[in-house]
Amino acid sequence: MNAKATGEQVVVIVGAGLAGGNAAVTLREEGWRGRIVLLGAEPGIPFGRPPLSKTYLRGEEDLSAWYVKPADWYGEHDVELRTGSTVRQVDTALKHLRLASGETVDYDKLVLCTGGRNRRLAVSGASLPGVYQLRTLAECDAIRQVALPGARAVVVGMSFIGSEVAASLRQMGLEVTAVLPGAAPLATVLGNEVAAVLAAIHREQGVHLVTNDQVIGFEGGNRVERVLTAKGARLACSLVVAGIGIAPATDALAGGAIALDNGILVNERCQTSVPDVFAAGDVANLLHPVFGRVRVEHFNNAEKQGRAVARAVLGTLQAYEYIYSFWSDQYEHKLEYVGHVRRWDEFVVRGSTRNRKLVGFYLAEGVLRAAVGLDRGGDPELDEHGEMAAAGRLIARGARPSPAALADEDQDLDRL
Repeated sequence: MNAKATGEQVVVIVGAGLAGGNAAVTLREEGWRGRIVLLGAEPGIPFGRPPLSKTYLRGEEDLSAWYVKPADWYGEHDVELRTGSTVRQVDTALKHLRLASGETVDYDKLVLCTGGRNRRLAVSGASLPGVYQLRTLAECDAIRQVALPGARAVVVGMSFIGSEVAASLRQMGLEVTAVLPGAAPLATVLGNEVAAVLAAIHREQGVHLVTNDQVIGFEGGNRVERVLTAKGARLACSLVVAGIGIAPATDALAGGAIALDNGILVNERCQTSVPDVFAAGDVANLLHPVFGRVRVEHFNNAEKQGRAVARAVLGTLQAYEYIYSFWSDQYEHKLEYVGHVRRWDEFVVRGSTRNRKLVGFYLAEGVLRAAVGLDRGGDPELDEHGEMAAAGRLIARGARPSPAALADEDQDLDRL
């Protein structure tokens, strides 16, 4: 495809996931009159992945509510959606891409929304049938086929995907064992106090937690039958789901001019180190005005940054200032999070870990950087009067509220 031969300016978007889909939609809705080529390696139209570990996995809903746009929207709005297209090389000097098929695609402006790829367990037996990853629709469908009531599942890793999958499999009637490197699920993200509450919830729901351990191999004949751990456990199973994180997908950029470091380095307007090249979503390591350099892998960010990168292509000078938020559903419990912090020196609870309804605040050197809500505080995206939304406003202005005030139920957060 020689895009330049048409005489039209062309934006090529690599990655037809949530960020790429939102970038294409926003470009068209906000006035781009040239060509838009949307390249995706996976089949299907852009959609949000959260149901793959929750409601879709459990067979409770289809994906229609999670489509960026219905399938016919792309043709009706002259967006050239090309699935099954894997980019092997990006040549920023010649402004073209080389696909796995050998075809070249020219661009005037390039948007990289390549997302990430699952980290693989580099242990013996990892290629046995019955050992699954979960990121794509095809992977989810494969798990659904074997996740039958009474089956024994081992979940490797208990961050967000692992915790949600463990909960879903229990709700589907499977026996579930989870192997995790720490003492409780999500401890490195949420801290020990909240993680201990989540561990208790999973145990009460029947999940056997194998803590402070790691998987060193899988055994089986024609299919996985056992999981081996470093501490000597031999866990019988009929399927395994490994959720050990993703690595940013930057293979096509190796050795090129685009600066990389834990993803694609972009400035506060989603621009890379190369003119006319932008990035958004899971792969983008953004210089955020509040949080500094950070790469975020959650739904809300991919959706919003996909829109923001389109506006950057169109020439906006506005920085991407979104105060990150995400959620997680596990059993009947709702976890909400706003802000971003890797290390903190004080954690303040409003409510109670004992009754499992709380808002927790993370402070670093006195500055409020993040907040978590467990079955309390509201959705920061939808409930502007809720405690989580108020915490987001405090975070945005770099507030230094007193810990005593944060813990005080009678204190209005917006007045701190």
